[in-house]
Amino acid sequence: MIYSGLVRRHLFRLGGGDPELAHERTLATLTRLGGHPRLVSLLHRHFGRAAPRTVFGVHFPGPVGLAAGMDKDGVALSAWPALGFGFVEVGTVTRHPQPGNPRPRLFRLPQSAAIINRMGFNNAGAQALADRLAAYGPLRTPLGISIGKSAVTPVADAVEDYLAAFRILRHLGDYFAINISSPNTPGLRTLQDRAALDALLGALRAEATVRLLVKIAPDLTDHAIAELLEVCAAHEVDGVIATNTTVARDGLAPGDAARAEETGGLSGRPLAARALEVVTFVAKQTGGDLPIIGVGGIGTPDDALRMFDAGASLVQLYTGLIYQGPGLVRRINRVL
Repeated sequence: MIYSGLVRRHLFRLGGGDPELAHERTLATLTRLGGHPRLVSLLHRHFGRAAPRTVFGVHFPGPVGLAAGMDKDGVALSAWPALGFGFVEVGTVTRHPQPGNPRPRLFRLPQSAAIINRMGFNNAGAQALADRLAAYGPLRTPLGISIGKSAVTPVADAVEDYLAAFRILRHLGDYFAINISSPNTPGLRTLQDRAALDALLGALRAEATVRLLVKIAPDLTDHAIAELLEVCAAHEVDGVIATNTTVARDGLAPGDAARAEETGGLSGRPLAARALEVVTFVAKQTGGDLPIIGVGGIGTPDDALRMFDAGASLVQLYTGLIYQGPGLVRRINRVL
């Protein structure tokens, strides 16, 4: 109640209601918080109770993770575990530093508890992230690293681009999420096609033995998802992340109609039903043998429970955290 009644109201008013400014200010605050061990310890005692589990050979102190996109450059890694997160996924990071798409590029749809973003993988680059992670040393929770294609790299050269970022970071992540499903980098989603994905995963598998997960779009048909899963099985992928944002605009409240015209990926409550369908389909298609990280539209503990019941091994939050605050992590942890 404190978050929704006071903190969120303040954040949503920052900079005349600029969501990206609020995001930057929040990260700066959490970065400073991470430098105060006593405060981190106090917060961890409040938020940190969770049911640990082991998934694809990694021990997770809690099943609720921070989705990629929230802390792209890993600036607040000391703070997230204190808010109850059992793992953090940084990125999406690219081989080359890049500013992303022009602002404004992040839009709230408050009546729908949703967000549209066309950020375009804005990040400081793989080497900057590697340097920061090396300086951190051991982390309190497992770390996922989401890798994407640089905007300056043609799709035809995507494999080498992914490999270059991976080579810089491969010793620093507990798992690597291969992001081929963001709608905000031209041509990226074509990498979900069978031949393109086969080439990409084959190259990554030949490079090193690490845990690889593939992040898929909710806009794929069941047939396309089944083909993608066949390629994942052929390359012994360790899991999938279902799902990324959607280009669909289904389920939006009438009051958000104006914002619905913005281009970009939609996340939040309107994505919940489709994300759950994809998790259910993947679990059935793989016989429950392939670990799934469920993400998309989780705004209540019941949403998370439905993901787990559908076959997810872990879940991630992004938009739900923005609208509900860290209390959502605590509430989910307490019902598991």
